[in-house]
Amino acid sequence: MNLDGNLSYDVFVNDPPPQDNGLLPNGEPKGGSPVASTLVYGREDAVLTDPGFTTGQARVLGDWVAAKGRNLTDIFITHGHGDHWFAAGLLAGRFGARVVATAGTIAQMQVSIAARPFLWDKVYPGIPPSPVTAVTVPANRFTLEGHELTMVEVGHADTDDNSVLHVADLGLVVAGDVIYNGAHLYLGESAGTGGFGSWRAAIGKVEALSPRHIVAGHQNRRLDDDAGRTIGETRRYLDDADDLLGTENTAAGFFSAMIGRYPDHLARTVLWAGARALYGVREHPGEDLAQILVAGWL
Repeated sequence: MNLDGNLSYDVFVNDPPPQDNGLLPNGEPKGGSPVASTLVYGREDAVLTDPGFTTGQARVLGDWVAAKGRNLTDIFITHGHGDHWFAAGLLAGRFGARVVATAGTIAQMQVSIAARPFLWDKVYPGIPPSPVTAVTVPANRFTLEGHELTMVEVGHADTDDNSVLHVADLGLVVAGDVIYNGAHLYLGESAGTGGFGSWRAAIGKVEALSPRHIVAGHQNRRLDDDAGRTIGETRRYLDDADDLLGTENTAAGFFSAMIGRYPDHLARTVLWAGARALYGVREHPGEDLAQILVAGWL
């Protein structure tokens, strides 16, 4: 998408890797969620966001980046969930790029590393070694061929310490997991924040940037990047989840009811993992939240 003459962006959506981890309550096999990576590029250089998490994803994404014929200078990570960055080292090594993130994201990346043996490596094969090599940049700003790119901290959404990449000259926000687009939101970690208020506040911070285009970290590739639509639909999803949490007594009931409202959304495994966490906290008050979150995925 060429929007500025000298600056453009394009999006690559990687399919989730296969997993052999049982069935959902409706009998479907468990799976993952597609991960979107954004390439912002000028005449010679480029910046990549959220490069996925398996060796296979890194290979196909890297081939797509190479075909653009640009010098990849930086790889930006929006937040600490491993599916957005475990493959960053492979891409950084292939292209000689720097990995950048906010201080909060870097701290959450370390949390995901600690969880690998208990969660990620149990569910998904093919995750490469993933040391945290990300660095911060002064004032959370860096440039691409004279255009300013800003890492904007927005707080808790589907996890702690989310950030988004604001490219003002394109009217673009790369939103990571603050905004979703045609895929089920991961609601589980909101069990530790007393609801979705923090997430709604994060959405408000994205909206305040006045974007025209938003790239969601998890999306249906058939949908566009319209900012108003994706913001509105993410808010509506949280409203529906709040509504059903007040009427459904079980995780399975909540899961089925949300599918009824969003029959075409991708990533039902993400919905189920979040539902198990939300209801797990209800059913086991005082138990360790981290263990409940992990159990939701297994």
